[in-house]
Amino acid sequence: MMKLVVVIPTLGRCGQVTRLLAHLDRQTRRPDAVIVSAPDPTHVERFPLSSFPVSAIFGPKGLAAQRNSALEAVAGKFDIVTFFDDDFVPADDYLDGIVSAFTAHREWSVVMGRVVLDGATGAGFDWDDALTALAETSQKPPPLPAIIEHVGAYGCNMSIRAAAIGPLRFDERLALYGWQEDIDFTSQMRAHGRCVQLSHLRGVHLGLKSGRVSGERFGYSQIVNPIYLVRKGTVPASFALPLMLRNIAANLFRSLRPEPHVDRRGRLRGNLLAFAHLLRGRVEPEYIVNIQRIRWWP
Repeated sequence: MMKLVVVIPTLGRCGQVTRLLAHLDRQTRRPDAVIVSAPDPTHVERFPLSSFPVSAIFGPKGLAAQRNSALEAVAGKFDIVTFFDDDFVPADDYLDGIVSAFTAHREWSVVMGRVVLDGATGAGFDWDDALTALAETSQKPPPLPAIIEHVGAYGCNMSIRAAAIGPLRFDERLALYGWQEDIDFTSQMRAHGRCVQLSHLRGVHLGLKSGRVSGERFGYSQIVNPIYLVRKGTVPASFALPLMLRNIAANLFRSLRPEPHVDRRGRLRGNLLAFAHLLRGRVEPEYIVNIQRIRWWP
């Protein structure tokens, strides 16, 4: 029997973590343990009673750093490490499907599910939206193809065969929100096996806006992080460049009439600062910790 741990990095969302932990008790195959990784105790509250052990660990702030703190804590203890964002709502059979997939396919190193709603691309969703979507999709056959090959995994829900991880850790130069840290890490797992998405594994990413970095910082990361990863050799240019172009095009055109839930002008300012740095040969994703507000556009 494979042992599975769920890791939940979090920042400033105490109530959301509590609700997710209670939701995980509905899993048909419950986790063997859950680790909540936060910068300090102010980001967690008393955990609900669960049928599985739950613990909190504290360490440096930043998504990559918090993931790494958890990897150190679970090393050598589990067969599967499943990362959930604190605003990801899995279907009740999600973990059962993960364990079955890794048991049946020794050649797989990374598995992720299908996000049936993704609030990160819009204003976000609430728990009722998530539960409704999961109930509706449970009545429908999963779309084809059933197995989809990926360069890397979407960090809101990704499971990794622990034996493949070894000394590899998330790149902490991708500071704070860690834009593309998930792709960087899991693309390296492909040296040990396939990285796949399974259509029958379902979940909803609420896309909550609290706990995220400023528009300027995020916009800077949208440009510098992909370039950094191409130079590092973990992400192909064929993946990174279209991603960058889509982001800057969206920020440029939508800054004329920004959505109320997205700081498009802040992101565009960050994009332009990143290009200014690139023209000077600076490829420093960690620079975002120095960015406050760029005031040359209201």
